Amino acid sequence: MQFGVFSVSDITQDPNTGAYPTEHERIKAMVAIAKKVEEIGMDVFAIGEHHNRPFFSSSPTTTLAYIAAQTERVILSTATTLITTNDPVKIAEDFAMLQHLSDGRVDLVLGRGNTAPVYPWFGKNPQDSVELTVENYHLLRRLWDEDVVSWQGKYRTPLQSFTSTPRPLDDVSPFVWHGSIRTPQVAEIAAYYGDGFFANNIFWPKEHYQQLINLYRERFEHYGHGRGDQAFVGLGGQFFMRENSQDAVKEFRPYFDNAPVYGHGPSLEDFTSQTPLTVGSPQEVLEKTLTFQEYFGNYHRQLFLVDHAGLPLKTVLEQLDLFGEKVLPELRKELESRTPADHPAPPTHANRVAAKQAEAASSSSEKSEVKE
Repeated sequence: MQFGVFSVSDITQDPNTGAYPTEHERIKAMVAIAKKVEEIGMDVFAIGEHHNRPFFSSSPTTTLAYIAAQTERVILSTATTLITTNDPVKIAEDFAMLQHLSDGRVDLVLGRGNTAPVYPWFGKNPQDSVELTVENYHLLRRLWDEDVVSWQGKYRTPLQSFTSTPRPLDDVSPFVWHGSIRTPQVAEIAAYYGDGFFANNIFWPKEHYQQLINLYRERFEHYGHGRGDQAFVGLGGQFFMRENSQDAVKEFRPYFDNAPVYGHGPSLEDFTSQTPLTVGSPQEVLEKTLTFQEYFGNYHRQLFLVDHAGLPLKTVLEQLDLFGEKVLPELRKELESRTPADHPAPPTHANRVAAKQAEAASSSSEKSEVKE
């Protein structure tokens, strides 16, 4: 199991001080958070893509490349890369480049995004979002898997004998997670290619995400990639904790009540009872996170949102220190004891290179036997 942190890159007023962090402060905070993620022994840092206020992360690969230069182990990912409005050629080039710079410590979550005005800014129509997702990903897959691509589609100019550069590191493309909170077609394309499916279950009840994940598992098995319970599932989550649960609730309540994302809606108590948000002690965070496996089956990646709603950087880093000390070791130990021996390892670059080499050796051996 991989554990990590993702950021949606919001710039939100601190309700206690009335201050807004600057873009510069939030961008620098991402670097500090990513380095802390590695320091406490987590596995993944991911950041979203947005092109509108109140968000700042318009260029995730630039941010991740900067972080790659200052870290050694942590996997660098995106919380969403917009497959609908980005050119697949640019995605192929940017992430292959990031692969080389990070020595393979990169993957990505592809998604449609949730901000309709972005589409016309990039010359697209939001009504075409599902078709764009499917067409663009088919092209992206070919750009990584084939040295020379000739292609024609509906939504971009044709390609004739085109080679995307640089080529993927070790001839193995970055692993792709397909992120969705509502679209069955995204679960289908993830299953078709044997890719991962990331359900960012931070806002809605678990039953909604169970349907999408079960569909993905069924189709993953249908396409012959393995048993459905072995499919590559990732989940989102949220927490705020202090040693004493009452202190956590008291401190976090003003941030929850005033956050643009879910403020002025359900109460904090209702929201924590209906969604994966945990506000309480480290033990409560541990116990609730362990229920995710009971609801969704064995999975490979757990990412947490911790820097949202105007929380100061100092507070976020304290949260991560507490998680690393009081939650992460027990979470790893407990989930390891629950996971079947034949559950595949998370799809790291090293694991995928080894699998590719084993497949090539097996194919070579079969050809030799045929000749004999």
